[in-house]
Amino acid sequence: MEEQALYGARMMQPGLTAADSEENSLRPQHLEDYIGQEKVKQNLKVYLEAARRRGEAMDHVLLYGPPGLGKTTLAGIIANEMGVQIRITSGPAIEKPGDLAALLTNLQEGDVLFIDEIHRLSRQVEEVLYPALEDYALDIIIGKGPSAQSIRINLPHFTLVGATTRAGQLTGPLRDRFGVLLKLELYSPDELAQIIRRSAGILDQPITPEGAFELAKRSRGTPRVANRFLKRVRDFATVLGDGVIDQDVCLMALRRMDVDELGLDELDRSLLRAIIEMYGGGPVGLETLAAALGEEAVTLEDLCEPYLMQMGFLTRTPRGRCVTHLAYEHLGLRPPETAAPEDSGQQSMF
Repeated sequence: MEEQALYGARMMQPGLTAADSEENSLRPQHLEDYIGQEKVKQNLKVYLEAARRRGEAMDHVLLYGPPGLGKTTLAGIIANEMGVQIRITSGPAIEKPGDLAALLTNLQEGDVLFIDEIHRLSRQVEEVLYPALEDYALDIIIGKGPSAQSIRINLPHFTLVGATTRAGQLTGPLRDRFGVLLKLELYSPDELAQIIRRSAGILDQPITPEGAFELAKRSRGTPRVANRFLKRVRDFATVLGDGVIDQDVCLMALRRMDVDELGLDELDRSLLRAIIEMYGGGPVGLETLAAALGEEAVTLEDLCEPYLMQMGFLTRTPRGRCVTHLAYEHLGLRPPETAAPEDSGQQSMF
């Protein structure tokens, strides 16, 4: 029964919205439905089958790679393939060792505990996690001072699945306690086109192969971006088209969304233009560039730079960021002529 809040407004009851259920439905539930990452899939299939045959819990798994490639989806698939429950949390959400202890003691035999952004766990929480991963036990201190006692609580055999976009920030002791390390790579346009066609089928959205491939080329090698583009282009097809996503609808929609043929958006192009027009192609420091664009430095570093560097448009040097000749050509600008040796600022030895 709905409750009345102040001023007669109705209180919203928490629950799963249509958008939430739609997002979940796009995630594959089993390994055979997962598209791409063939090497990861083949190895994971062996590990899962071996654990099932031995009747044991799956060994602890670390998934790392850029955001949006399917780390959370793979964690759910591991739980489904093993026929167990999954508990989902994130590194920043586990603030105290007691929070982790509450999660671990509520697990059943063989359950999967998924920790996203695991590199952001505090050091105190990590220290509690070590014996849990190795010995399936929790060491808890009760009381203070001379009367303090250490109590060991045995835990069920569980599987920890950790996901991180920054594997280098994981401490060595934590990384060494994972038995399976899997790196996820960017997807090819053909793989993304398969994902888009699969998602369109789930959404009951007609799409042509040419339309799917056009979206795939601009999705930055990332399924999350591909599915986001699919949903937005679906809106344009519904309102401004005949309901079918074809190549023409894709081109019109992506042009209105300021996404070019290589997947660069307005912020990416603004970053490249700022380096070229304001700083002569670089080098320029990240903080200076962020101030010039009115953006946070972490936004440029995490959102724009990885893809621009993969495309060969941007380089990082000890003195700052520089654009390449490919960036000039992509923006339709004339690259500067290479400076003569005597103009390079280096003094001759003789």
